[in-house]
Amino acid sequence: MTDGTGRPPGDGRGWRGWLGWREATERALYGPGGFFLRPEGPAGHFRTSVHASPLFAAAVARLLAATAEELDTDEVALVDVGAGRGELPAGVLAAVPAGLRVRAYAVERAARPDGLDPRVEWTGRPPEGVRGLLFANEWLDNVPVDVAEADEDGTVRYVEVRADGTERLGAPVGGADAEWLARWWPLSGPGERAEIGRPRDEAWAAAVGSLAAGLAVAVDYGHVRGSRPPFGTLTGFRAGREVAPVPDGNGDLTSHVALDACAAAVHARVPAELTTQREALRRLGVSGGRPPLALASTDPAAYVRALAAAGEAAELTARGGLGDFLWLSQRV
Repeated sequence: MTDGTGRPPGDGRGWRGWLGWREATERALYGPGGFFLRPEGPAGHFRTSVHASPLFAAAVARLLAATAEELDTDEVALVDVGAGRGELPAGVLAAVPAGLRVRAYAVERAARPDGLDPRVEWTGRPPEGVRGLLFANEWLDNVPVDVAEADEDGTVRYVEVRADGTERLGAPVGGADAEWLARWWPLSGPGERAEIGRPRDEAWAAAVGSLAAGLAVAVDYGHVRGSRPPFGTLTGFRAGREVAPVPDGNGDLTSHVALDACAAAVHARVPAELTTQREALRRLGVSGGRPPLALASTDPAAYVRALAAAGEAAELTARGGLGDFLWLSQRV
């Protein structure tokens, strides 16, 4: 028996037949041999802001220092959730100002990589009761979620998938998932789709809840209730290219995050702030402006360095690219 492609059904890691997208994604990304548990890590397949330039880690270091000042302390924690291979906390430790003592945590389900700065503590879950900055860069988009689609009669059903990416409509969505859709992403016509973001709300609320005091920031491609995409955003990435989502463990599976729903899941004293990465980084001193041409004649080496930094800053803040990421900031 084959699935129509000439291959036996199943992906060779123990599942056959049909699964909801949440379970299929969990297995593909984090199961045995899963995509995010591979030694090369995310950087082997796609480029995030952390990998684009050390300017990003330097900006986070400034944000950490500002958080320490707000907390009136010279000893502060940095918790990087979804840490990849620890690139961000290592970069922040290299950029923090003298006199600021930082306890850095990398929260990741993969094994600790060789050669990581020994000052970075590797853990599978956020530490409880710390004071400082919790930072989650492109984490929530990889928290597995189910997908829903309205059928030809308007009934909203779970989308089921096989290991080769073939889909079908399953049971009607009910319970807490239906309540979430009604509040945050109502589907109004046949063929419309949504990613049910409830697991992300819960994951974000739990992460923020681990802080005793400080600032929590989530950075991701996202959307808000007034501008949800009508057909969802589920997609795949493999070897640096966007591809159809296939839960076979050989590529990334991702979808944009309903960050307004995540914000509402956290009971914070201070209202959440949503801003673009472009604006957030500019507040932290990252600008894509070119250096003055006069510097080329007075200090050519400095001009070349400044020009390179301006190019990296431009990539981090570019419209239509990394600059369109949303930053969700919530103070605890």
